[in-house]
Amino acid sequence: MNRDEALALLKSNLKNKNLFKHCLAVEAIMRGVARRFGEDEETFALAGLLHDIDYDSTANDLSRHSLEGSEMLARHGLPEEIVYAVKVHNDAHGLERKTLLDKALYAADPVSGFIVAAALIRPEKKLEPVDVEFLLNRFKEKSFARGARREQMAACEEFGMSLEEFLGLSLESMKKAAGDLGL
Repeated sequence: MNRDEALALLKSNLKNKNLFKHCLAVEAIMRGVARRFGEDEETFALAGLLHDIDYDSTANDLSRHSLEGSEMLARHGLPEEIVYAVKVHNDAHGLERKTLLDKALYAADPVSGFIVAAALIRPEKKLEPVDVEFLLNRFKEKSFARGARREQMAACEEFGMSLEEFLGLSLESMKKAAGDLGL
């Protein structure tokens, strides 16, 4: 599946514009992680783009979230490594994150929302003035972006990146996609 096909599939399953932008942000972060580690960018990007494909249908029962999405992706013929990474990004299922792809998707999911929240509290409402120091300071504030689970973002250490490095990579990756994100 190429990116255009993946975007069409995502659009047909997600109606919430903010959630769609979240998927674009995670795609950008995953592409950055792949580049950093010399992995296949398209595989990582597709996993990021499609990770919440089932959210509209599972939002009221998060115990089904990512299970339905992974099944949908398998039916569409996506590689098993993407299907599995999507399945395990929701830790409610207690499945082991085995690969860099699995671990990166797990950490990228909340960091995208955290970075968006940081941009939106700035007067400009843009990513450009946000820097890593600003993000690290907000990370320590438990009341800031409460929905962005700190321990999940910090899981970047499981794949060899410090929190500071991961926030920097994620921020720069999202800045490259700022136009698509409306930030």
